Amino acid sequence: MRKLLLASCILATTSSLALAGGYSAPIVEAEPVVVEQASTSNAGLIVPLLLLVAIAAIASSNNDDEEPMMTVVDR
Repeated sequence: MRKLLLASCILATTSSLALAGGYSAPIVEAEPVVVEQASTSNAGLIVPLLLLVAIAAIASSNNDDEEPMMTVVDR
């Protein structure tokens, strides 16, 4: 009888310690969602186009090899 009483006391002690904290639901954190927005400026396209226009303007305005536009008239 003593052994049965001792076994039930040990079982009661260990089972109450196992359930002492109770159940708590696991916390699941949501992963952040990364949304890529479309770029409103096309700097990758505009800058080379402006450089091309500038080079074309410089090349077309370079008229050192031609005759002068204005001529001097002797009086």
